[in-house]
Parts: sequence; C-alpha cells; structure tokens
Amino acid sequence: MFERPTGGELAVLVHVDFAKGNVQEELDEFKLLVASAGATSVEVIVVSRKAPHPKFYIGSGKAEAIKQFIMHHEADLVIMNCELSPGQQRNLEKLFDCQVLDRIGLILDIFAQRARTHEGKLQVELAQLQHLSTRLVRGWTHLERQKGGIGLRGPGETQLESDRRLINLRIKNIKKRLQKVQSQRTQNRRSRQKANIPTISLVGYTNAGKSTLFNRLTQSDVYAADKLFATLDPTLRRINISSLGQAILADTVGFIRHLPHDLVDAFRATLEETTQADMLLHIVDANDERRRTHAEQVALVLKEIGAQSVPQLMVYNKIDLVEGAEPLLERDEHNHIRRVWLSAVTGEGIDLLHQAIAEILHGELCYQTLCLTSQDAKLRAHFYDIGAVIDEEVDEEGHYFLTICLPRHEYERLSKSS
Repeated sequence: MFERPTGGELAVLVHVDFAKGNVQEELDEFKLLVASAGATSVEVIVVSRKAPHPKFYIGSGKAEAIKQFIMHHEADLVIMNCELSPGQQRNLEKLFDCQVLDRIGLILDIFAQRARTHEGKLQVELAQLQHLSTRLVRGWTHLERQKGGIGLRGPGETQLESDRRLINLRIKNIKKRLQKVQSQRTQNRRSRQKANIPTISLVGYTNAGKSTLFNRLTQSDVYAADKLFATLDPTLRRINISSLGQAILADTVGFIRHLPHDLVDAFRATLEETTQADMLLHIVDANDERRRTHAEQVALVLKEIGAQSVPQLMVYNKIDLVEGAEPLLERDEHNHIRRVWLSAVTGEGIDLLHQAIAEILHGELCYQTLCLTSQDAKLRAHFYDIGAVIDEEVDEEGHYFLTICLPRHEYERLSKSS
C-alpha cells in the first residue's frame, strides 16, 4: 500500500520542452516560482518530448534517470513545470518515493503563503480544494477501503467517497461566504458610481512593479517585494488625480502564463474589481526583455475574465533601470495616448501618468474662470484639494478669481450642487 510522502525543501526541477516556445524564458520563470515558494533547487533537468507520456508524462526512461538524481541529492521533492493528471502524479510519486508537485500545485502553494486577509485565505483554500477534489485517489489507495466495525459493515460509503463529500461540502460553504464578499463589493461599487468616483485597476504580469506604483500614487505602504506574487490580497485606496479629482485605485494579484483555471474561478470576486473598473493601468516592466510576451499573456487573462473591453493604458515602469530612458507620454498619429514611461521608485513621470488618466477617463477638460467670495471658501478649498486650480487672483474687495481645469462632468456636478 502506497502512502503519499510529505514534502521538503530540496527539490529537483523538471522542465518539459515541447518545442513550442522560448525554453530559456519559461525555465527562468519556473526557477523564480520555485524560489518564491521557498524551495532549494539541487538539480534542473530539461526533458524534450513531442507529446506527454500517458503514464509518467516524461517517459519511463527519463523518469528512471530522474530517480537517480533524486537518490544522489537525497531530494525529497520533485517539481515539474507542467500540469500532471492525478494518475501521472501518483505514478511518479510511487516511482520516485517522494512528493511530486506540478505547476498548478506550486502556484497554489505560493498563494497559500502570500494570503494575509480572511478573504484571501478563503479564495486560496477554495482553489486548493477544487484542485484536490480530482486528486483524492493520488497516493491514498487506503482511502478506497470501506468503513468497517460494528454497525458499519456492508456496502456503505467508502472512505474516499466520504472525503470527497466532505470536500464538496466545504467548497459549497466557502463559495457562499465569498458570495457575501462579492455582494459587498458590488454595493461599494454602486456607491462609488452614484458619487461619480471612477475606479482604476492596476493589472500586469507578476513582479512588474504594480504595488510600488500603487504606493507611489496613494502614499501607502502596501507590501511590495522583488518576487513573484508578492501581492495577493486586493487593496483599494482613494486618490486625487490632477485635473480629474478623486478616484479609487485598486491593486490586484499579478498574472502569469498558464494561470490555473482553479485560481481564476476562486478569485472571481476579487477579479471583478478589474472587470468592473472604469480604466485599467497595464503595468509593464520596461527593463524586461520578455515584456512583449508578458503583455500578451496578460491580455489573454484579461480576455478570460471578461475585462478585454475596459479602457486600458500601457504604463512602462522601471525606466530607472533602462539606460537612457526618460519619462515620456507617447501619442499616435491621431494624438491618442499610447503609453506612459515612468519610474515608480523615483517618481519620474508620475505627473504624465496623472495627465494621461485624466485625458483617457474624461477626454474633454473644462477650463473656467470663477469669481468666488469668502462664503465660497469650502468650494475654493475643494478645487485646491483636487488640484484643479491653475491660477488665482484676489481683487480689492476680497473676491477670488480662480482659473480652474477639471473634467466637464465634475464641473457640471459642482455647478448643480453649489
């Protein structure tokens, strides 16, 4: 009877190449994922195949060779950069006599480490249970035995069936709790829409600098680190955009190639902040040679969650690491904004980002010169708070002549309320 081995930190990495992409690029990302999970790589093996082997995925001969590496390094964990079927995972663990983790299991483990809020932990647990529900038989052949004992003999429920039922009950319970979170988010969005407060969501490949830019724009201290999936739990902050006014900025989880469907489903409530946003800031690492491929992967995920039609601005971050790069607001031949180049670390180009956001969200800006009295002090202070004042003069009678610039819809709203 085979018992599933426990995991460790010394890992043999196995990358399967089907000659369909950039091997080195995918291998580098795989190593980053492993490092983010906290494992120590003792050997990296690249396997070339035309198609997956039905039993071992990598072929029986290569599997035997990998077993020798495991014994030589005394490794207790094999991580494979592919998606294994439950049967393949079970067969490899029997052969290797150690835990085998595929790409989905690796990402789920990283997410479990990163979750900090109650909601985030629920979402990760849901993804893990959905992944586990199809793999109960893997390494747990003793669970196929029927319950025995006095009063329990006969064709009753097997232990495997019982565990699967309990997992399904837990999944239903978590989904109900997440529905409450989703309802609360929907209610908050409606309140913001009634107040004409736009929502801007940060999206991009993992480790592109979203959280650093979020902290720069909101003056916050959200956790940011040079590692994959440093941000897991969504964070919303109210900000002031020059000549636009107040807006809500949302920092979300980073995307990655081959993002597991279980994760997309589990994080549906969180990702709704992206699908329901008024605008997306697609953050790209300008210092990464793979930025074009990463941008394409993000576009695929946005399409999968139904956010491909949301207005999007490309923001090329980390220009402080690019030799000769300067803050820049790029436009096309029709004078439409294409992309913004900036550095979230140094703050260079942030003013250009403010300008681009205001222009894209509300296009036409309204320039007005207003005459305010001392009784309008609250309105005058509001114009200064949102950064709408371009010039101000005061006459001998104490009248304030303000030249302001702000979105027309905001000006019309203030005119009706004053």
